[in-house]
Amino acid sequence: MSAAFLIIIGLIGLIIGGEMLVRGAVSGAKSFGVSPMVIGLTLVGFGTSTPELVTSLQAALSGSSGIAMGNVVGSNIGNALLILGIAALLAPIAVDPKALRRDGAVMILATLMCLAAVLFGEVSRLIGATFLMVLVAYLAFTLWSEKGPSISASEAVYVAEADAVPGPDYTLGISIGIAAFGLVLTILGARFLVSGAVSTAQAAGLSETVIGLTIVAIGTSMPELVTSIIAVRKGQGDVALGNVLGSNIFNILGILGITAIVQPMAVPLEIIRLDIWVMSAAALLIIVFTRSGWRLARREGGILVACYLGYLGWLLA
Repeated sequence: MSAAFLIIIGLIGLIIGGEMLVRGAVSGAKSFGVSPMVIGLTLVGFGTSTPELVTSLQAALSGSSGIAMGNVVGSNIGNALLILGIAALLAPIAVDPKALRRDGAVMILATLMCLAAVLFGEVSRLIGATFLMVLVAYLAFTLWSEKGPSISASEAVYVAEADAVPGPDYTLGISIGIAAFGLVLTILGARFLVSGAVSTAQAAGLSETVIGLTIVAIGTSMPELVTSIIAVRKGQGDVALGNVLGSNIFNILGILGITAIVQPMAVPLEIIRLDIWVMSAAALLIIVFTRSGWRLARREGGILVACYLGYLGWLLA
């Protein structure tokens, strides 16, 4: 098979598989009586990052650490600049100060931890385990802080994330079947995508890291883009913001953490020189824009998209 065909088949598998996995998991959780807040925080907020997780694991186990690292860093850059920018261009996004202070602070913390690991030059098992422990602590604190008889504004965002998942509610058996089939598709899609990405890098004379930062990162971020567009069309722009913040947190603490525990990785020099700084700047830019009047306007969305296009042009040049 040609490299382009492998990439296309891989992306299709990741997009469809990831969507089916989240839909089946959410429907099954509802059958068990799991609260919408928990569903939105965990299954939706982090479930849309499943393609990134499977792809990074597949790449790391195949010895392609450039693709694995590039996927995480590139996905965070794409989420912050491209996906959130497109969402804001479609409709201005209102920001809940409490949710931003907590989730935004954790995103900045995760970004700084990733920056430190990258500058260290290696993501070891110890670093991966530390990332994962911080993620568990964040989830536990969020669930504890939202306990109470009344629904807070930030809890309403997680509930809306659960409602944003398309499709009807199924019986438990059907839900499990859909989620399982989606997981299989996601794994196969990741395998095809990584294989095609490696072949493309070799044929085009590009590094695997650049391919991971561009084709792989953009492709695996499609579930976040779909979720954000659906939320904006429903008038729930805060869900789009919450989805991006949650995804970026999980990409670093969850995906990079789990991948490093399974297969420690050396950090490619390209990421140390440029991309980790772009990711850090993008995270800071989100905070600056969203705290400005607690609103992300279309003009700011346009700036985010323009920054991403400039970054992409620099990479390919």
